[in-house]
Amino acid sequence: MFTENLFTKLLQLEDGWVVESVNTDFNSEEIFIQIVCMLDRLEDSETGELCKVYDHAPIREWRHLDTMQYKTYIRCQLPRIITSGGKVKTFQPNWASGYERHTYLFEHAVIDLLKASKNQTKTAQLMRCGFNVVNRIMHLSVKRGMDRRNYSGLTFDHLSIDEKSFKKGHHYITVLSHPASGCVLDVEEDRTKEACKKLLSNSLTTEQLNKVSAISMDMWKAFIQTAQEILPNASIVHDRFHLVKYLNEAIDKVRRREVKQHQELKNSRYALLKNPENLTDRQRIHFEAIAGANYEVSKAWQVRENFKALFSKGKLWATLSFLQWATDATKRKIKEVDKVVEMFKNHLSGVVNALLINLTNAMAERLNGKIQELKIVGRGYRTFANFRSAILFFNGGLNLYPH
Repeated sequence: MFTENLFTKLLQLEDGWVVESVNTDFNSEEIFIQIVCMLDRLEDSETGELCKVYDHAPIREWRHLDTMQYKTYIRCQLPRIITSGGKVKTFQPNWASGYERHTYLFEHAVIDLLKASKNQTKTAQLMRCGFNVVNRIMHLSVKRGMDRRNYSGLTFDHLSIDEKSFKKGHHYITVLSHPASGCVLDVEEDRTKEACKKLLSNSLTTEQLNKVSAISMDMWKAFIQTAQEILPNASIVHDRFHLVKYLNEAIDKVRRREVKQHQELKNSRYALLKNPENLTDRQRIHFEAIAGANYEVSKAWQVRENFKALFSKGKLWATLSFLQWATDATKRKIKEVDKVVEMFKNHLSGVVNALLINLTNAMAERLNGKIQELKIVGRGYRTFANFRSAILFFNGGLNLYPH
């Protein structure tokens, strides 16, 4: 009797619910707690009506937190109530959902462990349950968190949209994030125009879309066209990170072309691509030797540095300064650089906005790194649904826990 009373208190059962028996299987190291309802009337959670207990459903079993080294399960025949309208409903207990096979406390522990490990397989091993249990809890908690989100009345001035590889063979996802909060708003499969439209329309209301003042992105055509169509008041800002990245790629192409004639350029990739303040002593010596020579790669490096100096200009000066930079860059007659300059000129508005508006995809890139970490830890995701849930679970800023 002492054991039954103890578990009744530990489980914090409502009045009228008691632990009838506690059975232990010492061979399999399992404990089974039998709970019964002693009441003949229960309240309908939907209407508040006090209803008569009609009968009891077949026995169900829920996995609970372990008792010492023993796996613990709760068993109960849930009462079914009959409403004044003659409808029969199964009463939902306070320790779990009647539709799941684990308790709220077990789910809470799985969520905590998932946050710490970022690995569903390891979490399943530590919780001594199946992978499918952990995977289902992740999906349930993300759905719960998304349902609890309340963006009504909020204004999203700035947004970031970025792509992320999903699987081999040019399979991508599109990630919409909010730089101010550092959270992923949602994820959509593919990076087509239709996918971008669906992502933005499902995440924000029409009124909120109209109030977006700037959106940061790379030069992917589908992103640009979607923003022009459904974000009428938003300035398209081509992310500074990607702009400099294009110039870095041009520098590296020039280096690889010239290294065939100039052996001094061997192993100089990081010396040329790193910011000068981040160079090691050895890299700085290597860089200074290259910078002092009349190589095309040195000129390409200077083009990049000149471009980085354009940031934070006034609106009029930003356009003029960019055009002067483009003219100077093309005078150097470096084909790899000329290609990047032409691309920038074809996206003049977005590039100039990047010089003017202090909005970057830096937060999106950090999120991109976190998403990549999820892929590595999880050894890839075979379905988009699993990948989306993992991204939102760890980076959505959601309230994941059950009540």
